[in-house]
Amino acid sequence: MKLVAAQLRALAGDIDGNIQRHIAVIERAASDGAAVVVFPELSLTGYEPRMAQRLAMSCDDPRLEVFQALSDRDQMLIAVGAPHRGQEGIEIGMFVFRCGEVPVVYAKQMLHADEQPYFHPGDRPMVFPLHGAVIAPAICYESLQTAHADAAVARGATVYLASVAKAARGVDTGYRHYPAIAQHHGLTVMMANGVGPADDFVMAGRSAVWRTDGTCVCSADAEGEALVVYDLATQVGEVLPMGDAVGAAHDR
Repeated sequence: MKLVAAQLRALAGDIDGNIQRHIAVIERAASDGAAVVVFPELSLTGYEPRMAQRLAMSCDDPRLEVFQALSDRDQMLIAVGAPHRGQEGIEIGMFVFRCGEVPVVYAKQMLHADEQPYFHPGDRPMVFPLHGAVIAPAICYESLQTAHADAAVARGATVYLASVAKAARGVDTGYRHYPAIAQHHGLTVMMANGVGPADDFVMAGRSAVWRTDGTCVCSADAEGEALVVYDLATQVGEVLPMGDAVGAAHDR
């Protein structure tokens, strides 16, 4: 089973434009035989907390139907990020589409202090069984909290998908934390970070995957759009540049 972390540059507040860029990535991942593709935190809107109230989406938003169609066509789990209009308030959502299943939203449970004025924390841990693996979602700040990984493993997780929006300092922290939890729990850990401007910082890329022994298999650079691909069966990874395909989607 192939896992893909999509390292993208988001267009701030441009949901329609970002959807087209996501489609280009998914098409490329599907052509490479991917079973899972995960995007950075709030990938459909850009990481822009001050815009979250205006940009918040729900699962029945017709603009998201294309992701379910692609999931059904390619038998792929697709995880995209957007503010979610939850019952208690706006959440940092990971919208998860699976072949033949109803879409669900995993809401970030542990918020950074800077996010608390804009978002409400989620309260539903989730895992997704797929082809013999058990995939646990994690969103940025919480993916650096040991308790979050502990809870995921208690629910049977074997793969930890971290969807993040991190500046260079946060990436450095992740590069220390993710191999530690991979080795401690025997987890495969994949991080999907963005590149380019976000809120009041610059996302620093370096999306990567770590084997269960804590070894970093491969990583993208800090600036370019790319796919990080990892085959769970062979434990082989590669980084595929995405600039041309994503740029063409934006030009349409």
